[in-house]
Amino acid sequence: MFDVIVVGAGPCGLSAAIELKKVGLNPLIIEKGCLVNSIYHYPLSMTFFSSADNLEIGGIPFTTVNEKPTRHEALAYFRTVVKKHHLELNTYEKVVEIERIENGFRVITSKRDGRGIYEAENVVLATGYYDNPHMLNIPGEDLPHVKHYFHDAHPYARERVVVIGGRNSAIDVALDLHQVGAHVHMVYRKSAFHDSVKAWVRPLIEAAIEKERIHMHWETEVREITPDAVVVEEKGVRKEIKADAVFAMTGYRPNLTFVERLGGQIDQETGVPVLSDDMETTVPGLYLAGVIATGHDATKVFIENGRYHGRSIARHIRDKRKVARI
Repeated sequence: MFDVIVVGAGPCGLSAAIELKKVGLNPLIIEKGCLVNSIYHYPLSMTFFSSADNLEIGGIPFTTVNEKPTRHEALAYFRTVVKKHHLELNTYEKVVEIERIENGFRVITSKRDGRGIYEAENVVLATGYYDNPHMLNIPGEDLPHVKHYFHDAHPYARERVVVIGGRNSAIDVALDLHQVGAHVHMVYRKSAFHDSVKAWVRPLIEAAIEKERIHMHWETEVREITPDAVVVEEKGVRKEIKADAVFAMTGYRPNLTFVERLGGQIDQETGVPVLSDDMETTVPGLYLAGVIATGHDATKVFIENGRYHGRSIARHIRDKRKVARI
């Protein structure tokens, strides 16, 4: 039996495992994809909003030649972290079920060679939110040319592309597409960009819109997607925008299925799990680390603050064990 199983090998999961090792526990990390799977699937040209020092975990410096680190630099950094801390990590193994047992949890996985069964006194869910896009729930959203993720702009050169959304990810996608020569329309339901838009990006997108290099549709709702168009309602007027590809950059939500199945309490209005100050759910021994703890508003926790969740979790488990021995 493991002391702790950490589900998810993103930065917050890795940080939790490191903190658990520091207090003498033996964590196993299980990840359904590759190491820092979400970062790997970010756009190829992505630059982080955070400075390198705000992404550091495990006391290992993160150096970069740029003001802000790139996706490529982050992948190299987190590989180094795993190596330096000798973390026990199973990749390409998906957790499909977590069950309560008398002295902890049974974790059942699906992997290349069949099924895995593990037991642990405690479980830390650090699964992030990037695997669970916020769906528009409109006709045509499941068409093959509609994407909720963006990897590279090159395939869309000279294509007609509609980008849905108006925050950082949507703006980055629109600018990347414009740079390769795509014909870009942005559709956003609000009348202005959010204050959270990156300061160095805002002038670029505003200039592109002003010069009509990117066509902006403010206060516009998407009603339907067809094989060759996006049907919108723009300030009360229904119209079609021709599109060869559609990027619905409408955000993501944490998947709280395991918390719900195990009986954990969740605020139904906000989607926020009920947690102690030590990140323990109402299910004893089940903890959350990172953005999974934020509910519907995934803008409150990032790597910068989620990386500290593991410290609280590790101390709580250590202290519980001390009490149990008395």
